[in-house]
Amino acid sequence: MSDVTIVDSGVANLASIAGAFRRLNAGVVVSADPAIVRDAARIVLPGVGAFGAGMAALRSRGLETVIRDVASRGAPILGICLGMQILCDTSEETPGVAGLGVVTGTCRRLPPEVRIPHLGWNSVSAEPGARLVTTGIAAFANSYALRESPKEWTPAWATHGVRFVAALERGPILACQFHPELSGAYGAALLQRWLTGRVAPSGPPANGASGLLRRIIPCLDVQDGRVVKGIRFQDLRDAGDPAEQAARYEAQGADEIVILDVAASAAGRGTQVETVRRVRTALRIPLTVGGGVRTVEDARLLLSAGADKVSVNTAAVRRPELLTELAEAFGCQCVVLAIDARRAVEQWDVLVIGGREAAGRDAVAWAREGESLGAGEILLTSWDRDGTRTGHDVELLRAVSEAVRVPIIASGGVGTRDHVAAAFAAGADAVLAASVFHDGDDTVDGIKADLAGRGIQVRR
Repeated sequence: MSDVTIVDSGVANLASIAGAFRRLNAGVVVSADPAIVRDAARIVLPGVGAFGAGMAALRSRGLETVIRDVASRGAPILGICLGMQILCDTSEETPGVAGLGVVTGTCRRLPPEVRIPHLGWNSVSAEPGARLVTTGIAAFANSYALRESPKEWTPAWATHGVRFVAALERGPILACQFHPELSGAYGAALLQRWLTGRVAPSGPPANGASGLLRRIIPCLDVQDGRVVKGIRFQDLRDAGDPAEQAARYEAQGADEIVILDVAASAAGRGTQVETVRRVRTALRIPLTVGGGVRTVEDARLLLSAGADKVSVNTAAVRRPELLTELAEAFGCQCVVLAIDARRAVEQWDVLVIGGREAAGRDAVAWAREGESLGAGEILLTSWDRDGTRTGHDVELLRAVSEAVRVPIIASGGVGTRDHVAAAFAAGADAVLAASVFHDGDDTVDGIKADLAGRGIQVRR
């Protein structure tokens, strides 16, 4: 019998979860077979996307009753993100659809005055009496959450506009609104405790920050299985192996890794899946992948290979309904709209095909439309600044930041630490960079130390 059975609900980043347990030397089975799930020693109920779609997937596979039965007999269960919400009674996301009812309560949408989805790293504060969850920093990707802790459960809390339940534990059942499989060493230690039943050590918080933290994201532009870098995707030079680069940046404190296949759109092919698998094997943090995503099935392939989010640009411009299709299939928190923008006289023009063509769209208006169609994050690149190290186009960044309520990743132009701080001051939630890291001119931890010295909250 395997150590862990991961329920294949059809709506999850299974490669990330399976990889996290395998790194702990646990035997893993991924299955949608009710008989296998019923007899499992430990089950993981993962999920991304919408509450209604998640419950429908469980029912279609005959798993709804099985998971309730497993919970009632006190078997170890781990619910992750949507998996935690499915364990609850209901969710405002899909009124009228009942959850599994293992956890009493209704998941409610986070407040409109903060950026939603709640994406990135946030503080988790465990209450006294917690056996598994400790206070620390974890990776989140949610728009809905429990606001109150049900009786007989020990909660941990996080804050994004309002305080909400970050995790619940009761006996061998652990429900995490965050993603332990993407939460670095903190998450790995939690998964180890759930596997072994060991009690969490007591100690002070790992970070004094409170609320969602600003992210630093190294970008790996990939072509033919190698990292490349140039200026505006021209004069590309080799910059190393993707898996090795990703692991090094995680060790420096990277909050996320982005892989962009710079030749996929122009070549009319999909992103190189094997590269994604190799990078995922090396990572314990979120991974976003883009380039050549044209359909839901393209995205599903990347998510199955180890991506946690997919980035779309050219295909979304040419067929905007793709954003809605992706959001309905995987949830808006999985959908990143990449916008390459070039300054014009009175606006910023959207570019496609790796900057080779103008799309005839205004970048600010397109960002607003993309949000309405289902994009959960904007990756905003100033084409004028890409690879130049002259700083971001802060006017562009500020204009898009004011136009949308989803998180924004600023890209294009990082050359100094002042540039990073300026991007955050202009409204960015995260800053993406490549050349400054690939060439060894700065490090992730060095930039974060500088930001912390300026009073900008980051994960360290």
